Amino acid sequence: MTRAGLVSARVSTGQLADVVALVDDDQWDLPSACAGWRVIDVIAHLGALAHEAVEPPAPDPTLPANRERYHDLRVDERRAWSHAEVVDEWRAFTPRQLEILEAAQEPPRSGQPVEVPGLGTYPRHLLANTMAFNVLCHLRHDMLAPDGPLPFAVPEETDALVAPAVEFMLAGLPQMQGPELAATVAQPLVLDLTGPGATTVTVLPATRQDARLTVRPGAGGATRITSTASDFIAWGTTRRPWRDHCRVTGDTSAATPFLDRLDII
Repeated sequence: MTRAGLVSARVSTGQLADVVALVDDDQWDLPSACAGWRVIDVIAHLGALAHEAVEPPAPDPTLPANRERYHDLRVDERRAWSHAEVVDEWRAFTPRQLEILEAAQEPPRSGQPVEVPGLGTYPRHLLANTMAFNVLCHLRHDMLAPDGPLPFAVPEETDALVAPAVEFMLAGLPQMQGPELAATVAQPLVLDLTGPGATTVTVLPATRQDARLTVRPGAGGATRITSTASDFIAWGTTRRPWRDHCRVTGDTSAATPFLDRLDII
């Protein structure tokens, strides 16, 4: 099970709550590092996710299939809300979202596959890691300086905080872009992540044209992409250019198309 994902989600949520208490009205309207979203819009996004986890909406075929556009839609629905209304939704539903994720760690439900529209299919227990990733990424890379506008400090990152977020990213990597990303990998690529959340995995080529990439633990190739795990969260989501944060050894031409295309949501 991935109880570590639940722990990480709780810690990041607590850190976000500390930051939320410090933000003034003017700061809520500053542009975040997430393109097109203000700081308050980041909270609106997290609140919307929490609300939907607690009270899932009815299926609606008219909603955007693209996950990023879907998130934009939910944020847009809240743009006329006051800052207090947005924060209140986040505060009301986030604890209940965490309770649901905690219950999802228990068998037999924990192993059930759950489709997350636009992102892929995951065992239910791994949904805690999606929250760990979302809150950590939006707080540390979109809201807080140096990339975001808020000048507040949070504790240093730890393995326990970062590793579950990276685990979700690696689980989503073969699924989110499917054949589009698979077409860029012709030989094994080792992804060597260092610092808090450190791990080493190998991205293996798809076995046929319509298949997905495979991500396996360990170093199984001659071409290596080295980065800190924290930076991976930023460049793996295209928040920062990968060239500023990665060292590629081996066949650089084999890694470049993959790195240019990767965009984890």
